[in-house]
Order: sequence, then structure tokens, then C-alpha cells
Amino acid sequence: MLKRWILDFAYFLDTSKAYQKRKQFFYRLLEDDKYKYKKYVDFFMIALIFISVGVLIREVKFHVNDYLMFFSNYIISFIFLIEYLLRFWVNSSVSKIIVARAEHDTFLHREVNLYKAFKEIIRVKFLYMVSPKAVIDLFAIMPFFHELRLLRIFILFRVFKLFRYAKSFQTLSSVLATKKFEFLTLGIFAAVVIFVSSVLIYVMEGNNPKSPINTLFEAIYWSIVTISTVGYGDVVPVSHEGRFVAMLVIVAGIAVLAFTTSLFVSAFTEKLDEIREVKTVEDVSKLRKFYLLCGYENVAREVARKLSQSGNEIIIIDEDITCIEQAKKDGYIALNYSPSKVESYEKLNIDIDKHVKGILCLRENDIENVYTALTIRSINTNVFILSLLMNDFNRKKMDFAGINTMVYPQELVGLITKELVGKPVAFEVIHELRSENADVKIDELGITQRIVDNFPTVGDLGNKEFRVVLLGVYKKEKDRFYFNPMDDTLLELGDYLLVVGYQIFILEFEKYLHTKVKNG
Repeated sequence: MLKRWILDFAYFLDTSKAYQKRKQFFYRLLEDDKYKYKKYVDFFMIALIFISVGVLIREVKFHVNDYLMFFSNYIISFIFLIEYLLRFWVNSSVSKIIVARAEHDTFLHREVNLYKAFKEIIRVKFLYMVSPKAVIDLFAIMPFFHELRLLRIFILFRVFKLFRYAKSFQTLSSVLATKKFEFLTLGIFAAVVIFVSSVLIYVMEGNNPKSPINTLFEAIYWSIVTISTVGYGDVVPVSHEGRFVAMLVIVAGIAVLAFTTSLFVSAFTEKLDEIREVKTVEDVSKLRKFYLLCGYENVAREVARKLSQSGNEIIIIDEDITCIEQAKKDGYIALNYSPSKVESYEKLNIDIDKHVKGILCLRENDIENVYTALTIRSINTNVFILSLLMNDFNRKKMDFAGINTMVYPQELVGLITKELVGKPVAFEVIHELRSENADVKIDELGITQRIVDNFPTVGDLGNKEFRVVLLGVYKKEKDRFYFNPMDDTLLELGDYLLVVGYQIFILEFEKYLHTKVKNG
């Protein structure tokens, strides 16, 4: 009966949306650095830590207000107790362990063994309890029992809780953790030197009535002070033998310091790029609206320069480290991420709908741009994507990948877009045409002999009557585009008109050009 009740309750908790939602909320509040409200909890807990330590320092020589003492001993300790219990709760799921065991045993057609489930629960929870951070959390609660004055010193352990809340401390810990073996080797070497030098100096000085080193503890104290090159001078050897030992210890101390310094320097040097990357990602997540450029080759550089000049924020990602270094040298935020991998966008920690104006796939390789577009569309189906098209054979692939606009340099529109790269709002215009007014089109109309005969100049076209905007004329024989041409610009066979307007008006205008016979 009890087993059935435990299993039913475990299944209830595991499938309860309300329970899982609350647990997820507290987990994110305490453990997820990406959760926007976590920083407020961190600031609050840091403030409590400094208050409790301040009270401890104050009461050494001065009377502390009873209410403040009560707040430090009970209220703060109680808050830390609640935090400890919440972390203990969200660290692992008891219900999931029981359900997993029940499903495993049921699948094998045998009776559910709750003993193994509870054994696993105890193991998981115990591993959490003995973890360094959990031990510090537990010690931080000890001042709650303030009647035992010795436990008051555990207030100092609250300082170590700063490692939970300050990212700089976490970064320091992660950096030093990469050199565990080296630091262990250093610690063993220092311990051996201290032990040997302590015994030697005690043997040399212990029976000398003029020597201040009379006990093994004093010998150990002297060794630590000497090997650290601090040299207080309060305890010094007086015999020739003792001074000889001191010289050896001093040399060993220099070696220990040099080894320690080199470890710190090498650890930070190796992790420096990673630290910078984390800082860059944090900066990106703070931006409100920006363009994401995938690739940083020739066209991308010009696009980035013009977008930047017009006041747009841009972020560049490229798997080629050389391109990223060039982008950083040019003053842009750039990350060495692969544009075609989902993990890259997860690392950016951004909401594409809220933060990204548009994504520009500007690698000069169609396959890479297609893969990038497919990856982006698997994450977000709405974001505007513009891509370079190097080979017209791949146009259908890009359409299938969900690319909104393709820039094909061999086409007229490609040439015009290339021309517009120098205009600060070019991509803004393209983005608005595609995303806000899907029925507005950019089209090209070929000039036939019939049109030349009836409409010899730009001023004769009458496009304004059809609410069609003429962007320019492309002279094929001269291989030149005339932006916003004068009314007296002559039209010739083989020219192209680039027009913008509602599709229905463009069709009517085109029909008019091919059927209208000019009067007079």
C-alpha cells in the first residue's frame, strides 16, 4: 500500500505542470545565470553577506544594536537556510528517479524495487551535500546557533558564498581549475620543503638557549614565513647551521614563488580568449536591435562598414579565425562561431525576434549560405534573411532554405544592390520591402524597339501616373547604371528599367509601355 502511494505521488509530481513550473522557476532563480531575475537575488544575497560580516567585525570591540544582532543571527541565517534547502531541492529530482526506476523494472516485468530508487536518491543528494559550494552554504547557516559562540566564526564562510554570486569569482575559479594538477604538484613541493626545513631548523636551533625557535610549531611558523619570502624577522636562527638552512629555504621559496606566478600567468593566458568571448556574448545580449552578419569576406566588409556608418549595430560570426581577427581589428563585435551550427546561436543567448533586425548570409559560397539559412530557419521562421547568390544554379536551394532576398551579382538587381551597398539605408529599405510590404516589388523591365519608338526619353514614360517609382536605368552596352536619371535621358534598345511599386501597378505600367502608341 505504501509503495503504491509513493509511486502514485512520484508520478503525480513528475507530470504536474504546476509543480514542475515552480521547481523550474526556483532553479533558474538560483542557478541559471541567463535568467533575468537571478542578478537581483545575487545582489540581495551579497548585501546580506556584507551585513553579517560587518556585524561580526563591529561586535569585537563595540556593542551592536540588539535588533541588528537579531537580524544577523536569525533573519540572515534563516534566509540562508531557505536558500540551502531550495538548492538541495532543485539540485535533482526525486520523483524522476523513482519514476525512472519504476519504468525500468516494469519494462523488465519485475516488481518495482524502491530500495534501489531511494539508494540512488541518497547517493545523488549526498554528492550535492559534500560539494564545496554546498558545504560553504551549510557552514554559513551555523551562526544561527549563536549561543555556541565558537560557531560565530562560521560567519566568515558567508564570504565564500560570494563565489556563487559574483561572476568574476566564478571566472577566477574556472581559470584556476584548469591547472589542478600543476597546483597539486606545487602544493606537494611546498609541503615537503616546509616539513624538511622545519625539522632541520628545529634540530639545529631547538637546544640553543639563545634561539627563539624552541618548539616544532615555531619551526613550522618560521619555515612558512621564510619560504613565502615575507620574512617578519620576529623568529630568526642564531647558529651558523640554522642560517645555512635559512639560505636553502629562501632559495626554495623563490622557486615556489616563480612556479606559482608562472602557473597563474599561463592559466589566465590560456583562458583569456574564452573570458573575452564570454564578455562579448554578454555585450551582445544587452543590444536591443542589430544585424547579424554571417561571414566577413569582401562584400561583408563593405556592408558592415556602411551599416555601421548609418548607426546600425552589427554582430559578425564566422568560423574562419582570420576573418574574425580582421573584423575585430575593424572595430566590430565578432565571434569565432560557425554560422551553420545551432550551438552558435544558442551561445549568443539572444531572442532573434526581439534582438535581430535581419540576418545577412554574406559568405561567397552558396553551399555555406544555404546551410546557414537552414540552421537559422530551424530556430526561427520569421527573421528576415538576405543572402549572396554566387551561382544561379543554386537559386532553388536558397528558396527552399527560406531565404527572403538573394543578391546575384550577375543580374541587374544584383548590380543595383551592389551599387546600393554604398547607401546607408540600402539594407533597411530591402528589409522593409520584404517584411512589411510583401506586395511591394522591385522589378526590371526590358526596353524594346516599340518602347523606344513611343517613349524615347525617361520623361516620356509617365510612370508616376501608375504610382510606379523609377529607381534607374541600366545601359547594357555601356554596362552602367544611372540612378534616378534625368527626364531627358534617352532610352535605347536593350536598356533595362528598374522600378518599385505594387505588383498590380507594375503590371499595368508594363502593359501600357508595350501597347500605348504615343500621340503626335
